[in-house]
Amino acid sequence: MAFHQDYLGIEQPAVGQLIRELRQTLKLTQEKFAAQLGVSFPTINCWENGHATPSPLALKQIETLLNQLTESPDELLRERSETIQGKYLPSRKLKA
Repeated sequence: MAFHQDYLGIEQPAVGQLIRELRQTLKLTQEKFAAQLGVSFPTINCWENGHATPSPLALKQIETLLNQLTESPDELLRERSETIQGKYLPSRKLKA
């Protein structure tokens, strides 16, 4: 069974990696990241391990969070979020 492309235009294995990198960039545990998105810890765990795909609403929240970080006053956070965005969402990268 082939992985499908989600609303962000990337395939499932990469979605899990994007979520993990974003969570780690924010220095959040899976539990705290889940609370921020309004989902359960097992949900984040399943997303990161490729056992489930986030809903379109959750993907939109993740994209919004990533976009907000690219405008962060914290230079390190901003650079890391731009790197993640360029790696996983090159066609959606914000224009300077």
